Amino acid sequence: MEVEKMDENEWKYHGEGNQSLVVSHCQRCVVLRFLKSPPNQNKTPVEILHHLQNIVDFGKHVMKQFFGENYVHHGEIIQLPLDFVRQLCLKIQPERPGKCQGWHQKQASSSCKAFSFPKCGFIPSSSHVSQEIKHKVCRYCMHQHLKVANGKWKRPSKYCPLDLFSGNKQRMHFALKSLLQEAQNNLKIFKNGELIYGCKDDQDCASDWNELARHLKPFFFPSNGLVSGPHCTRTIVKELIHVITMALLSSTDTCRAGDMKTVPISQGRSYCEASAFNKELVRNGKHKLESSGLPRGCLLYKTLQAQMLDMLDIEGLYPLYSRVEQYLEEFPEERSTLQIDGPYNEAFYEKLLDLSLEDDGTVAFALTKVQQYRIAMTAKDCSIMIALSPCLQDECSEHRPVVLTSKSRFTFSVSVLDLDLKPYESIPHQYKLDGEIVNYYLKNVQAKEDPVMSNLFKENEDCTLVLHKV
Repeated sequence: MEVEKMDENEWKYHGEGNQSLVVSHCQRCVVLRFLKSPPNQNKTPVEILHHLQNIVDFGKHVMKQFFGENYVHHGEIIQLPLDFVRQLCLKIQPERPGKCQGWHQKQASSSCKAFSFPKCGFIPSSSHVSQEIKHKVCRYCMHQHLKVANGKWKRPSKYCPLDLFSGNKQRMHFALKSLLQEAQNNLKIFKNGELIYGCKDDQDCASDWNELARHLKPFFFPSNGLVSGPHCTRTIVKELIHVITMALLSSTDTCRAGDMKTVPISQGRSYCEASAFNKELVRNGKHKLESSGLPRGCLLYKTLQAQMLDMLDIEGLYPLYSRVEQYLEEFPEERSTLQIDGPYNEAFYEKLLDLSLEDDGTVAFALTKVQQYRIAMTAKDCSIMIALSPCLQDECSEHRPVVLTSKSRFTFSVSVLDLDLKPYESIPHQYKLDGEIVNYYLKNVQAKEDPVMSNLFKENEDCTLVLHKV
């Protein structure tokens, strides 16, 4: 592709988050990724280029070690004609949910679009946690209520990341179905590069499902042997969820971090008390959630391992961040030596492997925990994408994984995106937000739910009749 001859009409809007905006080529499996604003208004062009190179190097030398060669596509930096960027901005502006904030960077990587999701897949077991509720309810479920209160969403989603990361197919199916019912900004489905599903807060989920089933029916039931109507829609959605689950549990790569020791998941609670799946079990008289565990080689397992580098919780991490800050106030010239802003290379990665929790009072210990926390936050906020391609039995390559459905078969690939390292400067915001999320949940949600859940438990308690001799 010749950069000088790029035509904005060959590109279409694909999506955006807080930091980045993505457009995709109409014919080729190529995306352009732009930073929506410069990292610092006072930086020179050379410094900005260095910042962009750090983003690429972080994916290439650090996150690829955690997730594996096949899962991470770090892209490359290219220089685009300014006129092309201006015209492209004008072209896609009507499709964007917000105002254009100006773009500063381009990063390209090949991609075949399909699905995206996570958030944190474990409950913190750290002794630094001050509120007991954080040992019972996951941050995502608590945060949903604050987001609804602030007007971001009209209603909370039933999706709980602990169900997705459980490895239990029943729980995973429930989590994915909940995502399809309340996708919010956590799930999008594309067909041949065109967005066909991304349920907005004000849309009717049933009509969206019918439209989704219409798009997917030729893939799942190519012989058209399935009747139309609600049964058809439910069957296709069920098949879709099955395919996504099997792809997420597949193991197609190895990486160095796969054998890395982290905090065992069994030390913490394997379910969230606020999960709709858990509440349904309680209503039915069952008090135990099954957690089958994830295959070590699958992407969800590797994502969870990276997330669990957050071993201290933000409450235990914040004092260590303050220790580093105090040191930098006294010795600001040491910032580059400490590699806070890169370079993100082999030496940076090696320091992340120190999982000791014995605080010796040094800046080195504090900085290691801070950097591990940043990695964990990156893994909690990443996107997983699954590309599916239908194939006949004699067409399927031995080198590509295959998942079967009742009437068809798909080759698939799984990859992880949105792996920019979370900013060092965002830690105070995370600390403050954590307090807001927990306090809102305690005051406005748990206080109302406790009497109801308590009665449910009492109704299902076993009663023992004790007979005494008279």
